[in-house]
Amino acid sequence: MIAEAEVDILLNDLYELYGYDFSNYSRASLKRRIVRLWMLDKFPSFAEFRYRVKSDADYLKRFVEEITVTVTEMFRDPLFYRCLRTEILPTLTAKPFIRVWHAGCATGEEVYSMAILLKESQILHKSLLYATDLNPTALEKARRGIFPLGSMKQYSENYIESGGILDFSSYYTAQYGQVKFDEKLAEKMIFSTHNLVSDRSFNEFDLIMCRNVLIYFDKPLQDRVLSLFDESLGQLGYLALGTKETINFSTIKPNYKQQGKEKIWRKIA
Repeated sequence: MIAEAEVDILLNDLYELYGYDFSNYSRASLKRRIVRLWMLDKFPSFAEFRYRVKSDADYLKRFVEEITVTVTEMFRDPLFYRCLRTEILPTLTAKPFIRVWHAGCATGEEVYSMAILLKESQILHKSLLYATDLNPTALEKARRGIFPLGSMKQYSENYIESGGILDFSSYYTAQYGQVKFDEKLAEKMIFSTHNLVSDRSFNEFDLIMCRNVLIYFDKPLQDRVLSLFDESLGQLGYLALGTKETINFSTIKPNYKQQGKEKIWRKIA
């Protein structure tokens, strides 16, 4: 088993050699993922594991992917998407241009879900979706818009439960066990690496989606990221978080009002 001190050594290596700062990530979650990778790749000792991370660029890429990857799916938590569809997006329709930021977009399932919602609300043509993540391999998958055909049954059920009324398969073409989503959705997406730990605000947004990312951060880093979102949201813009996340104990809370039962807050000050 890897000791706490050895986790510190690895994190220090990553920061000093490559500039990856994981010091404010939730320690328990981070250690769990590191141990899982160490066991998965059958290293005989911590020293060899550390040497590989330090000296092998391909393995470093694998390491960063494994400890940052987040589980995602299209229209995850359908009632959340129903709320977006019926209560949030209608308030944006009068805007001449709509900017949405998916922070920590992983492999892109939620970005495509949002594009479908915007299209069905007839505002995709005047929207731009910025999708960012620390993990370049995940971003590349998102950019391609190709997902396993086997996931579509679940995604279709989620879509219908979220209020979707079309045939979900009309949004993609299937071939060889995979599906590719409509290019017209992807035309409105900009994919880019962005590190929530160290990078700054880069635009003013009407809606920021950051779902199931903050749970991997410790409290000081959560506060820092929420301040970044506050800085990046326009007046009356919306911030959407995951089901186990909240702004209730943060410094930005007084500026926001929760919208119904879902984890969506509107900037009111």
